[in-house]
Amino acid sequence: MSRLQAHPGIVAGFCALVLLPGSLRVHAETVDTDPLNRQPAVQEAFLRVYSMDYDDAIAQFEKIQGEHPGDPIATDYLLDAVLFSELNRLDLLDTTFYANDGFLTGKHTVAEDPQARERIRALGDQAVNEANAELKKSPNDVNALFARGWAKSLEATYSGMAQRAFGTGLRQALGARSDCDRALQIDPHYVDAKLVTGVYQYVVGALPFAFKLLVGFVGIHGSKPEGMAMLRDDAANGVVTQVEARTAMMLFLRREGKYQEAASVARELAAEYPHGFLFQLEQANLEKDGGEGMKAVYTYEQLIDLAKRPGYFDSAHLELAYFGLGDSLRGQRRYQEAVEAYREGAFQPTTSAELKRRCLLMAGETYDLMGEHGNAVLQYQEVLNAGSDTVQGELARKYMRSAYAGK
Repeated sequence: MSRLQAHPGIVAGFCALVLLPGSLRVHAETVDTDPLNRQPAVQEAFLRVYSMDYDDAIAQFEKIQGEHPGDPIATDYLLDAVLFSELNRLDLLDTTFYANDGFLTGKHTVAEDPQARERIRALGDQAVNEANAELKKSPNDVNALFARGWAKSLEATYSGMAQRAFGTGLRQALGARSDCDRALQIDPHYVDAKLVTGVYQYVVGALPFAFKLLVGFVGIHGSKPEGMAMLRDDAANGVVTQVEARTAMMLFLRREGKYQEAASVARELAAEYPHGFLFQLEQANLEKDGGEGMKAVYTYEQLIDLAKRPGYFDSAHLELAYFGLGDSLRGQRRYQEAVEAYREGAFQPTTSAELKRRCLLMAGETYDLMGEHGNAVLQYQEVLNAGSDTVQGELARKYMRSAYAGK
């Protein structure tokens, strides 16, 4: 993974820091939300987000913002689209990055676009200021409270995912949670607010104690079951955050090893948004991680074939599919095909520097598993050429001296 990508956006940002039976559902007719969220133009623009046509989505949201000056929710829409367009460019919307605590402790460098960063920050500040103006007039305005909380959560997403400023991200998430908690206290039927509160509850409940010590948040508390229950409600009944809630559930179910359950959510989203590349990628990732190797190979290959059709996907980072395909083939001991997939992933035009190194390193490891250390060394040298002073570079040097023997 949106928004979808948000997909894992909000989710992964907080970490950087389907609807299932038994959920506490609010009947759809009692769900409250900002009236603008139900407007066809807004729904259509978010459809473009889910399909990863970010340029069109941004243009539509700019028009909506211009038609609703001073409205923080309209500014939030634009912030959301700009943020996830940038995260997609940075190759940060694949949930495999966030499926374990290695994301919190490992090195992960990205090349920020200063203009995009400044626009994200400016839009975040604008939305907060607009919400503050509304709350000054009416302190219990739930629409303004949610809009302010959502803006803060999106800023937390950028801090955590792109900048890996986890302390800053958690502080922003804490402010977002406070606003959404208050909105829900005033209006328990404001289901959209359960995204932020639910993600916060789950993530904080899952954070290692050592990490809380590291960022100085020893006293914060969360509950994984309570967070998941709120996400289930939002996934069933949310108006503008339903897709994000389902995406969050996929990530959390993956972390808990509930791969089949998570994959069923991914398949539903892929069916609903067939031109959303990341939904289909997530389906394949979950099949792979759930031990369905050959099924995953088929899904990755189908996804790659679709991506090669002109215009089918507005934004397809094929390197992510090739990397997953390589992993699946390697797991099936189809080593030569795995090497070919990894190398395809390494040299796609949208491949980030880090993912290129990861692909080449895995290709080298696979050659070593084949007993072809000479070919493996060539891959490791390419890793060093692409970034010697990196985690992948360190491993490449190690395996050049002593062949990779498997985990």
